[in-house]
Amino acid sequence: METTRHFTATVYLVADGATALHDHPRLGIRLPPGGHIDRAELPHEAALREAREETGLEPTLLTDHDDVRSDTARAIPRPRHLMLADVNICGDEVGHQHIDHVFYATVERRDIDPAPDEPGADAWAWYDPDALRAADVDPDVRELGIEAIETAVEAASD
Repeated sequence: METTRHFTATVYLVADGATALHDHPRLGIRLPPGGHIDRAELPHEAALREAREETGLEPTLLTDHDDVRSDTARAIPRPRHLMLADVNICGDEVGHQHIDHVFYATVERRDIDPAPDEPGADAWAWYDPDALRAADVDPDVRELGIEAIETAVEAASD
């Protein structure tokens, strides 16, 4: 079986010391906003678009990249992590994977107001670090969510 891979982008949104996760309708797990990177998008643009569509919130990326540039090249926001996620497993073989660009961002408020074709606001909940530790979420979601919150708190104190 040949493994297909798609590029995706995820963003952990942080407000008031908590991050937003939703019940993913197809995967049956709790995840932050994210999705496939469209053909004409850069990874950080996809992360921001997905967050806006899925939550109605306006994120500000937490970036740590230098502004290196020339006449023909420029730096773009780099993800905090690159993750390889097995999406479709058939026996001992992986049929489909996501190469996920994971970003962190802050939002000013917690009012979730998704686009009409997205899961409703009731699919979302905000998790502080203690709630993440107690939640039935995948270990990577827990670890990255806590790291995103800590990064946002540290950025706010600078």
